[in-house]
Amino acid sequence: MKTMLIGGLGLLAVATLGADAMSEAYWRRWSPEVQARIDRDIDQNRKADAVLKVEGVAAGTEVKVEQLTHDFIFGAHIFNFNQLGTPERNRKYKELYGTLFNSATIAFYWKKFEMEPGKPRFSEAERDTEAYWNTVKEPKNEPHWRRPATDPVVAFCESKGIRLHGHNMIWGNRKWHHPEWLYEQFCPAEEKAKIEALGKGGLVKLTPAQIEALAPTYAKELRRLFEKRVVELIEHYGDRLQSWDIVNESATDFSRGLMISGDAICKSTYGLMPGDYAWQAFQTAGPLLPRSVALNINDYLNNEAYVKQVADLRARGCRIDIMGSQMHLFNPQQCLDIADGKPIETPEIVWKRMETLAQAGLPIHVSEITITSPGSDERGREIQAVVARNLYRLWFSIKPMMGITWWNVVDDCGAPGEPTISGLFSRDMEPKPSYHALNKLINDEWKTRATVKAGAAGEVKFRGFKGRYRVSWADASGAAKSAEFALSRDGDGL
Repeated sequence: MKTMLIGGLGLLAVATLGADAMSEAYWRRWSPEVQARIDRDIDQNRKADAVLKVEGVAAGTEVKVEQLTHDFIFGAHIFNFNQLGTPERNRKYKELYGTLFNSATIAFYWKKFEMEPGKPRFSEAERDTEAYWNTVKEPKNEPHWRRPATDPVVAFCESKGIRLHGHNMIWGNRKWHHPEWLYEQFCPAEEKAKIEALGKGGLVKLTPAQIEALAPTYAKELRRLFEKRVVELIEHYGDRLQSWDIVNESATDFSRGLMISGDAICKSTYGLMPGDYAWQAFQTAGPLLPRSVALNINDYLNNEAYVKQVADLRARGCRIDIMGSQMHLFNPQQCLDIADGKPIETPEIVWKRMETLAQAGLPIHVSEITITSPGSDERGREIQAVVARNLYRLWFSIKPMMGITWWNVVDDCGAPGEPTISGLFSRDMEPKPSYHALNKLINDEWKTRATVKAGAAGEVKFRGFKGRYRVSWADASGAAKSAEFALSRDGDGL
């Protein structure tokens, strides 16, 4: 049974992969009955019946059907663009976008995107070039590691014809996103003195109204600068990016009652933020972006509080198109425990979580995932591959799901504190079993290729995965003909 479920992973022998890596308890959780349900749901939710009318084709003519693209998003972040140290590594990295990945998440973390106020890093400088990074001995020590200038990345993704996703506009996190200069340069000296006179933790005792009275200029500047950032990103790119994370990881503040309509200041878990900042961000972005650009909210909370936040924002006039759901197995021990059959990210847990999020009535994007290899040995890599394959199959089967985005593609290229062996590739860009597992799914098992015979009046029928297709045939004279069409619902025709 085990071999059947995880076979076809390229370089590793199918007969042994997973047989020794995963326990019997694991396979009881991912039983044949579970796999059968996943298969049924994939067929129901990710496929459609096509009926094509090909003019001038005689009955019995063979028509070749070839799927070109997926409707479903198979993405990854592209934070290491030109940063891997050699032209060959960078070439292999870039080739993944448009082959394995049809979507790229582009880094817009404010802290490193605008290291100085008024100087956003849209354009490439010398320090962003491949030549620069190829000479850097300690890339992690560079302030813009994993934060490339955005214009070259956007242009590259456009050249590959893949979906572009901006991450993110607004987030309160002080370590990764929130610039220090917001306080240092835009809080007047007299207001800083009042704040600092309160001592450590002094602001916690004050109400938002009292904080506004203490620092009215800073409160206004915070709101102005947050709105300015949203407007500036949209004005620069217009509709070139297909989606944006407008707000990242704000559900905790909402669940604690910290974002209150009408307040100038939010006593966020991150520190001082503009009042009701999630609502304000969507209200700013919504009217400026066309409907062709999806407005996402993104979080790790994945519970009823997150659903209630989305419902609250929408009830107050915010356009939210997609709900992002994070899943990070950062600790290598978690994946060892999964292999031992412990109840972590089991089918039942994932189904229940997605049922909860589906209450919001929006498409769901598993927007950031980390699946750590619990070791760099053969067994550790096999565990990562098996876990990835089964979770991808499960996520792909769930009806409201519209995409899955892997986070760190390359080992030892994550943020400080993230696991060093959670990539699909080694640091030298050699593929790991997890890459072969996902490539097998995305480009083989989930790509429809068939040859069917035309019926009466040139009618061609087949069932395939939703996406864009090419059909080709020979006409009565023997001349080669072809056409393309999109299969996005039952009954699409040519």
